[in-house]
Amino acid sequence: MIKTQKYLLIVTIMVTFTFTALAQSTINSPYSQYGLGNLTGTYLPQNKGMGNLSAAVSYFGGYSNINLNNPASYSKIRLTTFDIGVGSNIQTLKKGSATDNSFNAMLKHLVIAVPVSKKSAVSFGLLPYSNFGYTYTTPGVIDTININYLYNGEGGLSKAYLGYGFGLGKNLNLGANLSYLFGSLKDARSTEYQNVATFYNSRTENRNGIGGLTLDLGLQYLAAINEKTTLTIGYNTTLKSSLNTNNTTSTFTYITNIATDDEFKIDTISSVLDREGEINLPASHTLGISLMKENKWLIGADFRMSNWSNYRINGNNPNLNNTWGVSVGGVIVPNINAVTNYLKLMDYRFGVNYDKSYVKINNTEIDVKSINVGLGLPLVSNRSAFYKINVSAEIGSRGTLDNNLIKENFYNINLGFTINDRWFQKYKYD
Repeated sequence: MIKTQKYLLIVTIMVTFTFTALAQSTINSPYSQYGLGNLTGTYLPQNKGMGNLSAAVSYFGGYSNINLNNPASYSKIRLTTFDIGVGSNIQTLKKGSATDNSFNAMLKHLVIAVPVSKKSAVSFGLLPYSNFGYTYTTPGVIDTININYLYNGEGGLSKAYLGYGFGLGKNLNLGANLSYLFGSLKDARSTEYQNVATFYNSRTENRNGIGGLTLDLGLQYLAAINEKTTLTIGYNTTLKSSLNTNNTTSTFTYITNIATDDEFKIDTISSVLDREGEINLPASHTLGISLMKENKWLIGADFRMSNWSNYRINGNNPNLNNTWGVSVGGVIVPNINAVTNYLKLMDYRFGVNYDKSYVKINNTEIDVKSINVGLGLPLVSNRSAFYKINVSAEIGSRGTLDNNLIKENFYNINLGFTINDRWFQKYKYD
């Protein structure tokens, strides 16, 4: 009965998470209007606390963790692992002397891994892939008449995946993730006349429904330096892929009630419904190395790159930049066997991260920099189940104030709850 209740709880959480992901909230970042939005990366709080270190990370600290950024790591999962997380974002936009603050919170991930054998496991789950959201106004003049150009967008993409990782011999691990990306990106461009009652405002609304499959491949090679120390080299790649799009565009005129701010649609100028298209995604690559003393410490570094200049939407090139990034980080556990000192049982994570994004404006490349810290907080466990809360904090910036651009300062907090249990073993008594 207890096991059955656990399974029902998992199904309930997954259904709730799925509907929440489909109605995900958005951010407020003007840089998200390019490409597919701001890419979030497939990192759980355990990896985020280490500056997004992942390519050469498989296990640490006596717990099975799901590192879906490199599916080869699934081969080290020994217990059924369930991980659910939430996150919050505080953001400040700066341009000149003007500032704007925003706050966003949402469910971040729900992932599960199940051992298949002593050297293999399957994993599946759902998490965000990109965030798309912005609102800003640019003033202008047409024939001495003052106008405002309004730009806004909302939406984002989610990622559902199914993966398998296995060990080949003593040292080599291989894995793959088959993922389905889905969601919608909605944007609008409006022209509003100021204090001219005889002119109609106009707006063009655009909605892109997106869906398609992607394939990730990963490997990790583990070499024993001595009895307790292991050197790991990891590599993962996302292959080139194509996503299907369904586009609807409409242009119409409207008026706004100044007193109530309500809008009233006047006439539709043009409308194109359900126009099918295609998005071509580029390949990406990540190479990493780590050195680990079992249950004591781990340090490592990742280098990643992707040819986003090959990105195409309906055959058109939006002139995105090729990207690259670096992560350096690690984790320390003072004493995994400490009984009377809880502080020595905790994981202490740290890292730094740099990414050159695919956005380039006014001949200025937009980059993302952050400092990351995290904690792993073990909870009271029993003989078959182990629980841990993982917390990460990220302080960083995107963009620059140079060349009349916008700088985003962000503060991200991510919280994950990890369960390791023998859920799918047959018990003599229940």
